[in-house]
Amino acid sequence: MFNAEKSKNDIVKWIRDWFEENGQGCKAVIGLSGGKDSSVVAALCVEALGKDRVLGVMMPNGEQFDIDVSHKLVEHLGIEGIVVNIKDAYEGMVGELMKHFDSFEGQAKVNLPPRIRMAALYAVSQSVNGRVANTCNLSEDWVGYNTKYGDGAGDFSPLSHFTVQEVKAIGRAAGLPDMFVDKVPIDGLCGLTDEDNLGFTYAVLDRYIREGVCEDEETKAKIDRMHKMNLFKLQPMPTFEYEPEK
Repeated sequence: MFNAEKSKNDIVKWIRDWFEENGQGCKAVIGLSGGKDSSVVAALCVEALGKDRVLGVMMPNGEQFDIDVSHKLVEHLGIEGIVVNIKDAYEGMVGELMKHFDSFEGQAKVNLPPRIRMAALYAVSQSVNGRVANTCNLSEDWVGYNTKYGDGAGDFSPLSHFTVQEVKAIGRAAGLPDMFVDKVPIDGLCGLTDEDNLGFTYAVLDRYIREGVCEDEETKAKIDRMHKMNLFKLQPMPTFEYEPEK
């Protein structure tokens, strides 16, 4: 039985200890999407460090229809929140790339905004003596549902060993209202829900991760295939081992 209260307390202590060792007095810088993961990470950081040491960064690409959720989270937690619109940077990069390619579409285009957002987060972080929070969870990481050097990056990762269902429970244990915990996750890239993109529900995925049970063989095969294809995202960059001659 998952103990959300204990897990929440353990994460808070871990964040506090990590900052003591890796960033005394530094701020936690969190990209706020309005989704459950960034909301839960923000709440955990507030409990661990205090609201004055947490900075929420909203990064719409032009207009974001649900950005009000992030503003409400900032207000609820009492933290500082800023908006850095990436539209000009995104359109400028696309324009430059189009000079060299007949078309710029597909995953390369879809993954560009998350990578620009992460560059913005690190620029903000260095400006305020901060450390960037990674907000990925185990379920997303398991099937590669993140962007390498985009939302998959960061300095510390509080939720990467917790499934979606567990993250929701931790959020409730942290006192977050349902509107932040139960918001239907949308990728922020192409306007579809996460589950629409994946082709299966997080409930099915989480059960397979924790219990090894997936009743639909086609779904099981798809999850296994995605997991194998995307393991490289979670592993350190391979390096050539050189041993100087003696």
